[in-house]
Amino acid sequence: MKRLRLTVQILFTIVTNGYMYGFLNGKIYRGSLKYACVPGLNCYSCPGAVASCPIGALQALLNQRGFHVPFAALGVFFVFGSLLGRFVCGWLCPFGLVQDLLHKIPIFKKKKRLPCHHILKYGKYAVLIFLVCTGSMFLFGGFAKVPAFCKYLCPSGTLFGAIPLLSTNEALRGQAGGLFLWKLGILLGVVLLSVKVFRPFCQYLCPLGAVYGWFNRFSLVQIQWEKELCVSCMACKKACPVDLSLQEISRSPECIRCGKCVDACPKRCLHFCGIRTKSTKS
Repeated sequence: MKRLRLTVQILFTIVTNGYMYGFLNGKIYRGSLKYACVPGLNCYSCPGAVASCPIGALQALLNQRGFHVPFAALGVFFVFGSLLGRFVCGWLCPFGLVQDLLHKIPIFKKKKRLPCHHILKYGKYAVLIFLVCTGSMFLFGGFAKVPAFCKYLCPSGTLFGAIPLLSTNEALRGQAGGLFLWKLGILLGVVLLSVKVFRPFCQYLCPLGAVYGWFNRFSLVQIQWEKELCVSCMACKKACPVDLSLQEISRSPECIRCGKCVDACPKRCLHFCGIRTKSTKS
């Protein structure tokens, strides 16, 4: 499961951000595929991005003059959420892959959560409400509305978008100022914290994770628990990178369906959507 997930993460990142001409020339792809959204964070401004980010698309629709219900973006959330839930976060998000790789660096004593996790975990809902939604509707820069999350917070956009563009485009480097330094500081903070804490951005700040978390209880992809086979060894809780109990696995908004609990179960009583390997003998 571990190797499979890593392979899927890498391949999906390459496929969705594989426009090499953009990286080499500092140009953003603007073809027809950019009208489509991929499931995870995928910065529109990334030179290699061949499609759009659903959070970016939602903000673009909310940035329009007047108020319009963003049916297109809501439809994207409903389709991916009802099918996959936070499986998207665990398997299909490029910035999730970056955090996973950083957490593998063998320094610092690793932690699953930050202190006051029970409060901090609601930060991603605050970001969704106040930056993505309210900020995009009412925050103005000059005469235009501002995509507040993308402009002031998103570390994925800084890593995959701003840094590659600035490295190849001299004209843009001349325009980089305090805002870029602010975003770079946020990115560095997330990078350093990711070495010690499992996916801090996903757990505490990602508005896309907040949206998909609402779908976890009824999405098509689930991790199922066969209670009659369980011996309550708690191997699944020990393996869970976000420290969920057996009852919370898959159903909790914090579960990213990474599959580590499935791998750890000695009785194979946890499995994805009816796919179960042979149980081990007692």
